Amino acid sequence: MSPATLRPNSVAEVQEAVRTERHLLPCGGGSKPALLTPGEGQTVLDMTGLGQVLEYDPGEYVLVTQAGARLSEVEALLAQHGQYLPFDPPLGQQGATLGGTVAAGLSGPMRQRYGGVRDFILGVQFVDGVGQLVRGGGKVVKNAAGFDLPKLMVGSLGRLGILTELAFKVFPLPKATATLRVAFPGLEAALEALYKLAGSPIELYALDLEPPATLTLRLGGLAEALPARLERLQAFLGRDGERLEGEAETAYWRSLNDLNLGEGALVKVTLTARHIPALEAALGPAPRRYLSAGHLLYLAWDGELDALERLLGAQGLSGLVLRGSTHRPQIGIDLSQAMAHKVTQALDPQGRFARQPYAAQD
Repeated sequence: MSPATLRPNSVAEVQEAVRTERHLLPCGGGSKPALLTPGEGQTVLDMTGLGQVLEYDPGEYVLVTQAGARLSEVEALLAQHGQYLPFDPPLGQQGATLGGTVAAGLSGPMRQRYGGVRDFILGVQFVDGVGQLVRGGGKVVKNAAGFDLPKLMVGSLGRLGILTELAFKVFPLPKATATLRVAFPGLEAALEALYKLAGSPIELYALDLEPPATLTLRLGGLAEALPARLERLQAFLGRDGERLEGEAETAYWRSLNDLNLGEGALVKVTLTARHIPALEAALGPAPRRYLSAGHLLYLAWDGELDALERLLGAQGLSGLVLRGSTHRPQIGIDLSQAMAHKVTQALDPQGRFARQPYAAQD
């Protein structure tokens, strides 16, 4: 039997759904289907009915939207004013929403320069597990329970509350960009260069490792300065590389932002570059890309997810399945802590947002 679906068109309707439905699973544009498998008895809450841009003043570099706002539409609006979301949220062309992006804690290839979604979220409004409207952060006035609510909601997967409104700081787009792809003789040499670049004063919009041993570097700035900067970058590395500029360069990064890496499940893994050698020895042919100087891995896994979970667990890592068939999208080591349980109890005491419903505790 298909789960029941509600599509609220106002915050009041979200509150009413929380008060009347026993268990809820919020969803956005459906770009991360592995996160949208309802547990037993869960009603799906389709948040795309709350998709408006509420406030945008380019001169203030602040954007406020409803949680169901489509990334593609928001990015088009910002681009009209020469601005963008610097954490480079992925899956916009697949229908991703801002609320779903925050809930999954996703950032894209260009997060290297300025940081991830956690660094750019200013404020949130959400409905908690008893139907109350809770606000926190810079564009709103009320905080709750002493928590940094905007950052708390990043990666929460809808388990702490139903996001209804979000505020972000935005930045000016670079005037021009250019990309350098540099192949190294092996992984060790590529990682040595990656460490060298990460510790240097060179400002890169992207610093990626494409296995087995290619670094992909993106520069941004004045168009007339980019050729000389590319030359200096090659001199710094002591190697020449393939240059991408103009429409070919734009298309390259647009395609990568879609995260169409290959067949099978799409899994996000947070890590450090020090984990890469052991992972590379264990992952086999699975298509993958290390972003942000080796701090973020997107992986296409065509095998059994149980095998990937064991592999990640052995490396002390945790993964989030974004696409693929699974009833448990968080795999690898369990990062939950007593504090996380206390936060959940404070915001959702009756377990309305738990993937597997649990009994409320006194």
